[in-house]
Amino acid sequence: MQNMRKRSILRKAVFAAVLVLALAGQSFAAVGSFSDIAGMPAQDKILALKEQGIVKGTGNGLFAPNAPMTAAQGIQLLVNAFDLNIDNIRFIKAPKASDYFKKADDSAWYSDALIVISFSGLELSPDLDPNGKWTREEFTHYLVTLMEKQGNLPKVKLLPVDIADESKMNVVYSGSIRRALLYQLVQTDADRNFRPKDPVTRSEAAVQVYNALEYLKTYPAPAYSS
Repeated sequence: MQNMRKRSILRKAVFAAVLVLALAGQSFAAVGSFSDIAGMPAQDKILALKEQGIVKGTGNGLFAPNAPMTAAQGIQLLVNAFDLNIDNIRFIKAPKASDYFKKADDSAWYSDALIVISFSGLELSPDLDPNGKWTREEFTHYLVTLMEKQGNLPKVKLLPVDIADESKMNVVYSGSIRRALLYQLVQTDADRNFRPKDPVTRSEAAVQVYNALEYLKTYPAPAYSS
């Protein structure tokens, strides 16, 4: 009888150990690496955003880090990063993405994000093409605008920054890009170029978002007492 009791206790211990390993395996799989970012400098930042539910892959365990980011993907990333919502807005009729962006498909995966971003304060064109590529200057401008708004950041005095290809920038975006450099969201390359007209890649956008969120953690908005 004593041997049977020992065997029963042993079986329970083994079962518990197997269960713990299985759950640990599921947890690791849930936050595991994308197979196409291994060894990339941006790997840890992309995975940190994945664990927070801010970025998602493109399917089959891939992130497609070097693929150009579309406007829809960029908007979804910004909505996720700053936890934007329209929960406190009451509508007479249910809003549709096409109410705000003429080229939007109301049945597409991005439709909710386009509705939410419409109330974020960003000045996005009604002619925005959700499937069009966003440039580096566009994404950086929209990210900095939301970051400063959400973080209630104070106005900063911009010191002269030597950007070799500044003449290629849209003047509307140049201030945001200078502040992004100040916040250390982005860097110029070895030749001091920002490459404003290049499409922003998915990994570049993810790194900028990670850096922005880390900046806001380091310099949180001041708390105001009522």
